[in-house]
Amino acid sequence: MHLLRSSLILAALLAAPLPGSAQTAETAAYEELQARIIRVSEGVTPSVVHIEAISLHNNRRKQVTGSGFVVSSDGLILTNEHVVQKAEKVTVTIPGRKPKYPATVIGTDKQTDIGVLRIVVDEPLDPAEIGDSDTLRVGQWVLAIGNPYGLDGTVSFGIVSAKGRNLEVGKLLNDFIQTDAMIDRGSSGGPLVDLDGRVVGINSRGQGRGIGFTIPIRTALDVMEQIQKGRIERGWLGVTTQPLDRELAAYFNMPGATGVVVNSVSEDSPAAGAGLRPGDVITAIDDVSLEAEKEQDLGVFQREVASLQPGRNVRLRVLRDGRERKLLVAIGVQPKVVPEEARSEAGFHVQEITELLFRTHRLGARSGAYVSFVERGSPAFEAGLRRGDVIERIEDAGVQDLKDFRSAISRARRAERFLLTARRGDETKFLLVKPRAITPDEPAEEPSTAGTTSQID
Repeated sequence: MHLLRSSLILAALLAAPLPGSAQTAETAAYEELQARIIRVSEGVTPSVVHIEAISLHNNRRKQVTGSGFVVSSDGLILTNEHVVQKAEKVTVTIPGRKPKYPATVIGTDKQTDIGVLRIVVDEPLDPAEIGDSDTLRVGQWVLAIGNPYGLDGTVSFGIVSAKGRNLEVGKLLNDFIQTDAMIDRGSSGGPLVDLDGRVVGINSRGQGRGIGFTIPIRTALDVMEQIQKGRIERGWLGVTTQPLDRELAAYFNMPGATGVVVNSVSEDSPAAGAGLRPGDVITAIDDVSLEAEKEQDLGVFQREVASLQPGRNVRLRVLRDGRERKLLVAIGVQPKVVPEEARSEAGFHVQEITELLFRTHRLGARSGAYVSFVERGSPAFEAGLRRGDVIERIEDAGVQDLKDFRSAISRARRAERFLLTARRGDETKFLLVKPRAITPDEPAEEPSTAGTTSQID
């Protein structure tokens, strides 16, 4: 176990009194704090696990290592989504136990970067004690425990630098805890604990020396509970937004206004049904006022919408042409964030066209299968298929969704050649694919699937 001395505070803690001098009250306090840190680290480290995942990204497999911690004696483990995303194989190493345990990914959630694993054990595990992230205070001392760079049981010491941090990272909803306790590569998924030895967060990412971000344990437990139930449901309006900064507010002749500006409204969405339009400024949801000066401030609005119960009616206060309006909106269920995927042995992968994918890539239609990857030199690449194409037909079979794609590609895979009809912008491409020779006994390749998740605002 390593205790990283990363601050002057720790140097003071480890300073011994001069020979022959009387031990001061301050020195005694330092020594007691040092002893507490050692007790906490020794108490929590047995619950912190090392995770190895073999993940498939495009057509390449790579090993990802990370951390996690035990939350139940029968083998339930919390970690980060990005540690086990698209994992084909996951193993877990428990301190003091020699074998690596094969793990099942119960589910993941990309929006909170939470992953839930299950291992089967013969003897009960030592679960970590769970704390309360809501009561954390800025300046409070904490320990980050994990396995950076494969160094098991590493402990770093620091403080809570800030709370409620919004990061400009796509799809993330967290109000992160910021800490200067070191979170390096491989520490992801390990616990952040207070000096009572209770887990208050899950370490998610480091951003330079002394800047790390941790998911509040309250958020993690809520997501874990929903994953175990089989589905994550979040509220949805069906809008994209931008901040209303002071200059824009002054240009719109409403210098005192705060809120978010509506950029677009999805067809058949709750927002469209309520009459929201691009250019509207949402200033409040029910009695919760909104304020967004910068891009990172939009996280507050996104979390507020996501936390609303689907089916609930809420009132939006909206500024339109300088006049306030009140709109009643029935909150919908947030569409998927991570699309389901399938891959073909002809050298390409496709994704289902979700609401988010449709908007992000500005597709012309919601039907078809979106080409997310084409391997260079593959039969599909040689035929002219490219990333961003949308497959509409395979031979004479129409492709409306991923189910149609799987059925059609399964029939075409044994042919000497087959025709793909794909949409590329405003054009239609007719692409003749000549698959590599395969043996008659070769089984059809199973499509890969993304982890459990849910999204857009």
